[in-house]
Amino acid sequence: NLGRNTLMAPGNATVDLNLKKDTGLPMLGEQGKLEFRAEFFNILNRPNFGIPNLVVFNRTGSVTQQGELVMNRFPEAGRIDSTRGSSRQIQLSLRVAF
Repeated sequence: NLGRNTLMAPGNATVDLNLKKDTGLPMLGEQGKLEFRAEFFNILNRPNFGIPNLVVFNRTGSVTQQGELVMNRFPEAGRIDSTRGSSRQIQLSLRVAF
C-alpha cells in the first residue's frame, strides 16, 4: 500500500540548438536572399531512460505446506531496459527566397 508518486522514472532532458544565417542576393531582386539553417537535436547526446518495470510479483503464487500463499517475485522488477527519444540528430537546410 504505497502512496501516489512513490515510484518515479528518471527525468527527460534534451538540449536543442538552431543556427541561422541570412545572406542578401541582390541579383534576385530587392528581397532576394539565401538562408542557411543548421538544427541540432539532443546536441549533448544525453540518454533519457525509460520507465522501470513496475511488476514486482507475477500472477501465480505457490502454496506452502502450512497453507500460506507465497508470491513469486518477478526478477525484472524495477529494471530499465529502454530509452525515450532519440540520439543526436543534425539537420541542414539551404533556402533561396526571391
